[in-house]
Amino acid sequence: MSVLLLIKGVDEANHEQLTVLERKELTAQQVHAALRMEGEEELGRGSQALFWSAVSCGLTLGLSLIAQGVLHHALPDASWRPLLASLGYSLGFIVLILARQELYTSNTLTAVLPVLDSWRAEMVPNLLRVSVVVLAGNLVGAFAFASAAASTSAFSPALRETFASIGVQHAGYGIWPTFVKGIFGGWMIALMTWVMPGAHHARIWVIALVTWCLSAAEMTHVIAGSVDVLFAVLSGQVAATAYIARFLVPTFVGNTLGGMVLVAVLNHAQVVAGSSKPNTTSRARWNPGPRVHRR
Repeated sequence: MSVLLLIKGVDEANHEQLTVLERKELTAQQVHAALRMEGEEELGRGSQALFWSAVSCGLTLGLSLIAQGVLHHALPDASWRPLLASLGYSLGFIVLILARQELYTSNTLTAVLPVLDSWRAEMVPNLLRVSVVVLAGNLVGAFAFASAAASTSAFSPALRETFASIGVQHAGYGIWPTFVKGIFGGWMIALMTWVMPGAHHARIWVIALVTWCLSAAEMTHVIAGSVDVLFAVLSGQVAATAYIARFLVPTFVGNTLGGMVLVAVLNHAQVVAGSSKPNTTSRARWNPGPRVHRR
């Protein structure tokens, strides 16, 4: 009997220890290690797989334009309408992150971490390959959605006019304001990516709140905004040169600086300063949820 009680006591102690470990917050080193391993996976993927996943992502962000446009069109013209309409902006980001699709400023952030961690010059071309392929695929997907939405009768004329007005707004900030907005937009999306390992069951809330804030504050994102502005271009309300010079280039540069410098480099620096080597055992405790198989 005493042996059985001893075994029961050991089992209860182990169960209590496991419960404590499950509830313990991840450290900065463990978050860094989890994202770094994600980055190593990104760097190891073939260009074709990256491209088609990125194209799907560009198409998926069309959901943000649809949802935001529907809300903006349906709500009364009041001062609070942009706040509620911005909720629709989150939809595309929620879907693409849960579907594990490749998004520039998100997946490329994780791909930077292995390069920063090893400082091997031969890894830089591979990082550039991943970044260029993902960006190109995202833009192809954004153009494909905008083209289909603008050239077909899938949406009512009134709704298409609302879509175009959103694109006109994004293209009308000016080069310098768009660049600065892009820095904040890249910073927000990268921060959202950084907290994903520790978000657990609150992941959807984190995505929704951060992207809602991005939209409500009128920050810019190079891919989600391209869907909007390209729709306006294809509707004849914005010139293609204005899209490239006044939106695409300044937003791309701003997003890259905001995501890779303000988030990736600084957070990597604080982890390196606190530990000689990030903890690589965190993946066993980090559970990002069901993973969609990516070809």
